[in-house]
Amino acid sequence: MPVRTSAPLPPEDPVPHLSRRSLLLSAAVAAGAGPLAAVARAADRTPKVLVIGLDGALLSRIKDADAPHLKALMAAGLTAPSSIYADPLAPTLSGPGWSTIITGVWPDKHNVKDNAFTGARFTRYPDFLTRAETAKPALSTYAVASWAPLTDTVFSTKVDTRVSTPSAEYDTGTTSRAVARLRDGDPDALFVHLDNIDHAGHTYGAASPQYLDALHGADAQVGQIVAAVQARPAYAAEDWLIMVTADHGHTDAGGHGGSTLQERQTFLIATGSALAPGSVRHDVKMPDVAASALAHLGIPLDPAWGLDGRPVQQPVPDDFDALRGSLATRVDETGIPAALAGFTHTPPPGWSVDNSAMGGGGVTEWRGWSFTTDEFWTQAQRDQNRESNIRARGVFAVADGDEWADKPYTGTFDSTLVSPAYPVTGGGTAVLTYTTYYRHESPQKGEVLVSYDGGTPVSVRTYTADVPSRTETVTLQVPAGATSARVRFRYTGGDNWYWVIDGVRIGTA
Repeated sequence: MPVRTSAPLPPEDPVPHLSRRSLLLSAAVAAGAGPLAAVARAADRTPKVLVIGLDGALLSRIKDADAPHLKALMAAGLTAPSSIYADPLAPTLSGPGWSTIITGVWPDKHNVKDNAFTGARFTRYPDFLTRAETAKPALSTYAVASWAPLTDTVFSTKVDTRVSTPSAEYDTGTTSRAVARLRDGDPDALFVHLDNIDHAGHTYGAASPQYLDALHGADAQVGQIVAAVQARPAYAAEDWLIMVTADHGHTDAGGHGGSTLQERQTFLIATGSALAPGSVRHDVKMPDVAASALAHLGIPLDPAWGLDGRPVQQPVPDDFDALRGSLATRVDETGIPAALAGFTHTPPPGWSVDNSAMGGGGVTEWRGWSFTTDEFWTQAQRDQNRESNIRARGVFAVADGDEWADKPYTGTFDSTLVSPAYPVTGGGTAVLTYTTYYRHESPQKGEVLVSYDGGTPVSVRTYTADVPSRTETVTLQVPAGATSARVRFRYTGGDNWYWVIDGVRIGTA
C-alpha cells in the first residue's frame, strides 16, 4: 500500500476509557513480581510478545505529557533511556532506526542508511518476526504500520500477516487493526507502528504543545492496545512481554537526521515477567528489542546470526556501569550541559589507572583514562565520529588525546588502564573479550598487554589503524602453573584521536 501522503487524523480518546490506576494494576499483573515471577512461571503459560513503535517519540517529553498509560507501563516495568548513532554510520532517520530495532543489528550490518533502504541486507539480517517464523513456523506473527516501508520492505513475506495501513486511516486504523487482531485472533508476536508523534515533531517541533498533544493521542492508542491484550479470554494463561520504543528523537524546533543528542535519543519501556516494576537501566540499546522478543518466545539466539542485541531479561553485569552513581559534572568542557553528570577518573574496585608517564595539564575530564557515558562524551565535540561508538554500553572507559589537548599541556598522552586479576588455568587457553572502538592518527598507538601472576606484561594486540566499534576476541595461551591474568590497555599519543574500552572479560576457551 502507498506511503501516507494525506494529513493525519487527530488523536482520539481511548475507548473504552482506562484509568491510570486500572492500567497500572493490570500492567503490574502482566509484569509479575520481577525476576522471581519468571522463575515461578507456570509451564503452561504461553509466551507472547507485543512491540509498539512510537515514531519520533522523546522519553523526556513523554514524562512531560499527559500520558497515563505509558507512565503506568513505566511504573509496572523497565524504563531504559538510550541513544543511537549519527553520520557517518547512518543519519538519525526512520529507515536506519527501525531497521536497527526490528533486525537486532546496527546499521554497519543491516546497511540501511536512509529511508530508501538502498543496499539493505535484510536477507542476511532479517526482522525478528521472520526469525521467529523460521525457528518456530507454528507461531502466529503480525505486523501493522502507519509508515508503509516497514511492512512493505523491512518485514519479510515469511511474516504471517503484514498490513500497511491506508493513508486515510493513519494511526487510528493501525490501532484498530492491532486491537482487532488481539481480540479476534491468537497472535504470538506483534509489531505495531504509530506515526503521528513524528508528524507533530516535523510540523511543530518537540518543544511545542502540539507535540505533547500527539504524545497524549499515542498514549491513548497504546492504552487501547494494552487493554486488548488484557481482555483476551486466555490472558491468564499467557505470559506477555510488552515493549514500547522509538526510532529517533526530534529537535525542539522540529526535525531529525543530525547528530544532536536530542535527535539521537531513544528508549525502551518494557513490562514482562522477568522485569522488575519501576526499574531503570542505562545498558539497553536499540538492537535489544529484537533479541528480547526472540528470547521471550523461547528461541535460542544463534551466534551465527551476528545479533548486536541481547535480551533485557538477561542483564550482563559490567564493572564500569557500577560507577554511574559517582560520575561528576564537567570541569573544563564547555559544550556539555553543566548539570549532566558523566565522567570520573576513579576506577571501579579491582581496576586501576597508571598515569605515571602521563603528560601534564590539558582538559581535566580527559587527562588519562576516564570513565564516561555516551551522553557526556559525544557532547564534548560532535561530528568527530564519537557517535559511532555503538557497541559500548552504559559507562565505558575512554582515552581521548584529542579532547585532552584542547587546553595547554606538557608531555604526551601516556595512560594505562589495568584490569583486576582474572582466574585462569595454567597450561590451557583462555579467551579475552572486550568491546572496543579506536580512531587513529599517527603517532598514536593502542596496545593490549596481558601478564600472568604478576609477571611481565606481554603484548597481545596493537592498534595503529582505525577500528570500528566491535567486540574483540583474543585467545590466550596460559603459561603452565599460572593462576591469574591481568589485562592492560595502554594508549600513547598526543593531540590525536581516541580509544574506547568496555565489557572486559577473561573466560575459558
